[in-house]
Order: sequence, then C-alpha cells, then structure tokens
Amino acid sequence: MHNAYSRSLSNNKQMTQKSVNRCFNGEQHYYSHESTSTKTAMTFSIYLPDEALAGRRCPAILYLSGLTCNADNVTHKAHFQQKCSELGMILIAPDTSPRSSDDIEVPNDERYFVGQGASYYVDATQAPWSDNFNMQSYIVDELYDLLRSEFPIDSIGVTGHSMGGHGALLLGFKYPSKFVSVSALSPVCAASESAWGQAAYTEYFGDNKALWSQADAAQMIEKVGQQYASILVDQGAADNFLDEGQLQTSKLQEACAKAKQPLTLRYQAGHDHSYYFIQTVINEHIEHHWHMAQLS
Repeated sequence: MHNAYSRSLSNNKQMTQKSVNRCFNGEQHYYSHESTSTKTAMTFSIYLPDEALAGRRCPAILYLSGLTCNADNVTHKAHFQQKCSELGMILIAPDTSPRSSDDIEVPNDERYFVGQGASYYVDATQAPWSDNFNMQSYIVDELYDLLRSEFPIDSIGVTGHSMGGHGALLLGFKYPSKFVSVSALSPVCAASESAWGQAAYTEYFGDNKALWSQADAAQMIEKVGQQYASILVDQGAADNFLDEGQLQTSKLQEACAKAKQPLTLRYQAGHDHSYYFIQTVINEHIEHHWHMAQLS
C-alpha cells in the first residue's frame, strides 16, 4: 500500500519526498518543492492515515506553526498522529517562512519575531521582504492547490499555534470558501496591537495601516462576520505572553461577539505557551475539525 502510493507521487516533478516513517496506522511523510510564491524551496510534513494511503479521500487539517518554528515542531512534539490515525485524518504542517539556502539569500532580521521563521502568513509589500515573503499566497493558493491535487483530501480545516494561530484565524476568515473549520492554540489575536506584530508589520507593510488592518485576525473576523458554526480556541492561563499583551485574547472575544461568530474559548489552568500545552489539547482540536468536516 505504501509502495504503490509512493510510486504515484514520484512522477510529480514539483515535489521531492524527503522521508517516510510508519507511525500508528499511517505514515509520516516529508516533502520539499520549489515555490513560485516565495521563490525558494519550501518544506512540509504530512501525516497520511492508511485510508489515505489506500486512495480514500480523507478530511485534512492544515497546521500553521509559531515564531521560530518550522514543520518539525508540531510533527515531532505535538503527538497528533495517533488521533489522526484513529479518525482517518490527514495533517499537514508547512514551514513558517521562506529560508536562505546555498542557492538563494532570503532577507532576515536579528529579532526572532521578524524575518525568517516569522512570516505572520502575510504577503509583504515592502522591500526587501516582498520578493520572498508571500506566505499568504503560498498557503491559500500554491500549497493549497498542490495538496488537493496530489493527496486524497476531501476537505481542509485550518489551525495553528501562536503566530500560526493568528494565521489560522486570519486566513480562515479571509478565505472561508477554502476551509471548513477553524481553531487556534494560544493565538496572536490582534497582531497590529501586539509588539511582535507591530515590529513585523512595520517591516512588511511600512506605515500603511490599512494593510496592517487587513492582516489582523480580530479585525478580519469583525469585518467579514460569522463564517463557521463554531470555532475553538485554547489558551494557557499561565502563558507569560498573555500577561505581556502579545496575544490580545480579549480582542478575539470582542470581534467574535460583534461578528456573531460562535466561539468556544477555553483558558487552561496552569498551562503555558509550550508544546506540553499543545499535547494536552491537540486531540480535542483534531476532533473539532473532524466533526466540522462531517457537517460540510
């Protein structure tokens, strides 16, 4: 079953299979491909349950990672594979930004919340970032279409952590025709009002505050109104970034109330911003997306 499916992918000149590992009743794959959006090579991981390996169309979750992360963090640390195996769900984790290589030099910044690993999943308009930092286009157009053409995907939900939670909320509400469900873990809810987001958006958009607004998850939700039957958000109550004002969770509550968007927001006592927290709640997020996919 695995060998037949791997052969079917080998004819795609766009993608290079980097690794395959058996994991529960499925396989964990890594791929790289040349991106026209970022003008670099991009990497993503994808967990394929046995149903998908046999060619059956399965619901999928797109997981967007946080600052400084890449496809490895959630794939290695979140322990999502067993639940995806049980439910027959695919989970895809792309990288968080374009990156420099031997062949290309991508802009970067010494601050961890700007530059490589810190795309915010937006399309930059200012030099030098605009040549490569087109992660919104990469996610919702290029990668989305590649995944749907090459894997047996039925529907796609979107989730993410921290900066990736911001990306999930922003892209989920900006492009609701592409996603059947949305959730987030410790998301940056109002990037234009957090120190992280303000530093990044000053670089990516300059002083054009209209572009900042279009790249702010809470403002996008308020603008477009209800798009989903329910969205699920988990936040660690002992998260130091919550106390520092980086996450702006109250802005999400306000935006959902104004948009009449049903929101299940859970503060998890004692939990911080780490992947130990993500391990604790990830199964319930997978179940949320599975249930929403059954309704779609």
